[in-house]
Amino acid sequence: MSGRRVRVPDLRHKKQAGEKIAMLTAYDATMARLFDRAGIDVILVGDSLASVILGHQHTLTVTLDAMIHHTGAVARGTEHALVVTDMPFLTYQVSVEDAMRNCARVMRETAAQSVKLEGGGPEIIAAVEALTRSGIPVMGQLGFTPQSVNTIGGFRVQGREPDAAQKLRDEAKRLEDAGAYAVVLELVPADLAREVSESLHMPTIGIGAGGGCDGQVLVLMDMLGLNDRFKPKFLKKYARLADEVRSAVREFGTEVREKRYPGTEHSF
Repeated sequence: MSGRRVRVPDLRHKKQAGEKIAMLTAYDATMARLFDRAGIDVILVGDSLASVILGHQHTLTVTLDAMIHHTGAVARGTEHALVVTDMPFLTYQVSVEDAMRNCARVMRETAAQSVKLEGGGPEIIAAVEALTRSGIPVMGQLGFTPQSVNTIGGFRVQGREPDAAQKLRDEAKRLEDAGAYAVVLELVPADLAREVSESLHMPTIGIGAGGGCDGQVLVLMDMLGLNDRFKPKFLKKYARLADEVRSAVREFGTEVREKRYPGTEHSF
């Protein structure tokens, strides 16, 4: 792992060199520090914070203050990874002025290096253009966009129909032309995601979009097996920490009740 922090141009250089980009979500300084030391390229403070940390049913309820709070913690835990924060629902869709004000606040108050916006409609493109002109790096997201879950009709693959596939191609190109430096493709057919990736200069980061993307992202609770109830097809669990946590907690409780902890070696 290089001692230098990953910067926005480095991701495009990785794509040009054929190097894959590894990205994970984190929400606190401890996990961010562990991921950072392990050499992760990008840490996303996802609006998945709403569900995996705060217990809500979807991402729409997370606030800008909450995202700032957790992004600051993640940024303080990193020295190497590029830190990106999701902009919450209705903090950038209403007007370019809202997007500028809210994204500027995130950048000032958190020490993040980038923001992420969902969608590729005209209002998003206008926001991306304004933000990048002002020096705020923007990562996009297309395919399944969780903040549009009520419009899309649930958690499902996007771009299967010819019209939807063409819309995704067009929006990806418009995002790149507007100045976005990367785009997440979520729940997209693998062939379409590969085609889009090959058509763009900016890197694509896949989640449920096959191996043709320029990088991959997973939610830490899912990847580490802490959320053992979530089992989508695209997810590989690299650990089974839910089992280990339950086992450790049971052992602690047993030792406390049986007066075996703390022992003399743990006492002053």
